[in-house]
Amino acid sequence: MSGEPKWIPTSSYIKETRLYQWMKKLGFDDYDAFLNASTDDIAWFWKEAEKALGIEWFHPYTETVNLSQGIPWPKWYVGGKLNVVHNAVHKWAEKENTKDAPALKWEGEDGEVRAYTYQELKKAIAQAASGLRQLGLQKGDVVTLYMPMIPETVIAMMAISQLGAIFSPTFSGYGAEAVATRMNASESKMLITADGFLRRGKAVPMKKEADEAARRTPTLEKMIVIERLGSDVSWDDKKDVAWSEMMKTGGASPTPDVASLPSDAPMMLIYTSGTTGTPKGTVHTHAGFPIKSAFDAGMCMDVRPGDTLFWFTDMGWMMGPFLVYGSLLNGASLLMYEGSPDYPAPDRLWQVTSDHEVTHVGISPTLIRSLMKHGEEHVTRHSLSRLKAMASTGEPWNPEPWKWLFETVGKSRIPIINYSGGTEISGGILGNVLVKPITPITFNTAIPGMAAAVYNEEGKPVTGEVGELVLTKPWVGMTNGFWKEKERYENTYWSRFPDVWVHGDWAIQDEEGYWTITGRSDDILNIAGKRLGPAEMESALVEHEAVREAGTIGIPHDVKGEEAICFVVLQDEYTFTDELEKELIALCGEKLGKALRPSAIFPVDDLPKTRNAKVMRRAIKAAFLNKNAGDLSSLENPEAVEHIRQLGKTFKKTN
Repeated sequence: MSGEPKWIPTSSYIKETRLYQWMKKLGFDDYDAFLNASTDDIAWFWKEAEKALGIEWFHPYTETVNLSQGIPWPKWYVGGKLNVVHNAVHKWAEKENTKDAPALKWEGEDGEVRAYTYQELKKAIAQAASGLRQLGLQKGDVVTLYMPMIPETVIAMMAISQLGAIFSPTFSGYGAEAVATRMNASESKMLITADGFLRRGKAVPMKKEADEAARRTPTLEKMIVIERLGSDVSWDDKKDVAWSEMMKTGGASPTPDVASLPSDAPMMLIYTSGTTGTPKGTVHTHAGFPIKSAFDAGMCMDVRPGDTLFWFTDMGWMMGPFLVYGSLLNGASLLMYEGSPDYPAPDRLWQVTSDHEVTHVGISPTLIRSLMKHGEEHVTRHSLSRLKAMASTGEPWNPEPWKWLFETVGKSRIPIINYSGGTEISGGILGNVLVKPITPITFNTAIPGMAAAVYNEEGKPVTGEVGELVLTKPWVGMTNGFWKEKERYENTYWSRFPDVWVHGDWAIQDEEGYWTITGRSDDILNIAGKRLGPAEMESALVEHEAVREAGTIGIPHDVKGEEAICFVVLQDEYTFTDELEKELIALCGEKLGKALRPSAIFPVDDLPKTRNAKVMRRAIKAAFLNKNAGDLSSLENPEAVEHIRQLGKTFKKTN
């Protein structure tokens, strides 16, 4: 059902992976037996996982997990004390063989490059922590980070953690209202931002938006401004502080100790957009997010010391912090890139990957679809010889871009690690491990430690049919509720089936054990009683040579319940005609069955996407039906929504 494997690891390759070597150490040589053991006894598994990652504790824990408050509220590593800064930076900076190893590399869109060894990064973090303490930051205070992908972003995160305060990263492309909403929800005491950053050759005036957000946040006391561009910005001497001045003050002051914190001490708040209402503040701890993301990167993606992990993302999305902890807790180096993946030329992503000798690169399917159109010459002009794995997250794959990435970029030798989870997960639920064959667009396993299943509407586990992706046991990294919204958290994930986390994705697991995500469960189409994941129809459409990208939604229909409406971005050399629409509708019928053919297909210049190139289907649906889509502040191209809104009005008049 899942198709023939395209990447098959050799026996010698398998034995060299960190995952296999760890399995053998624990007494397993069969992966499936190990996977079952990882969820049969979660206390044993997560104790062994933190040991395998070399987590160092200031005070040892006495119990791996305590479920006395119920499965939705586990307590992990009870009695233990630690700090993420020690495990991510200090322990490597204090060892002779790793102190001078590269920890952080950065390239700006203008070509500027900076790098820090572990020792240098430790020193910069200490200066920043001292400077923040001088400004009044205390344990438990919340600091919002509204920053581009620059080294100071990582330094600020770690400095805040060193003091035992809490950071809340927000998307660098947000406007003032979206930033203020999150700052007020978290009652932020400080905001760290930049005067601006570069995006497609233009200066983005970040301080201007930050000023407006600050005016709307009564709890805010200080705004620290990084001089990324050195541009003239408005200044409030009572509130604004230059990063350079703060670092100078910090360098002249005693270095604060790394705070020894309980395992469940909050480290980070990330706000996720809701379909309605205010964003949800996921709460992540010093022993949660870092350990889960480091485990997934280290054991599942085989990141190790000497490697370089690069994910094209933003610190306001989950994969930004994942990039930081997934690399540093494993003693590897992380690469940050400030700009666009295709500017000033379509080969920029591959140039950055090559120049910095990246071993693990993370992208999204939509990003690959956008790069495919430029042709393979932009890939082949760069040496990707150091590349060991390509990872993807954010949305389901279509077969054609997956094939292009595997064959054109990876030369049919580099595995694609399909990876899916979420902000509330701290990493992945499903993935591709390197000890098993990989087939196109699927996942070859649930991530070890994740008790994943597919449930039907009655709450029964099913194989071979689409259902809700669920988790039946807690895991390290599970959000510790929503910030000051206990009931909303329980209603969101735990209200449908007793003691079962319902993730919100439709998935299917076939008889061979391969998993496929077909879309968000609130995106699913139900046409005349037949359930259809939008990705299935989108995959059919992009098989046509004229179609570059596609988006599918379901809208109400008097007879069928729902009907499918599709939106396509055409290749440059094609024009949309009635004949082409008929061809595409027929193609969908051929692939999916006549009953599931879309009622209409519309050409658009672009689909609504987030900064990390994820198509936002609920924005498409809400616009087409002329309804409120909830929080759309993460959209990169809001003009695409308005175009679709106008199409919806026209469609309504003619039907």
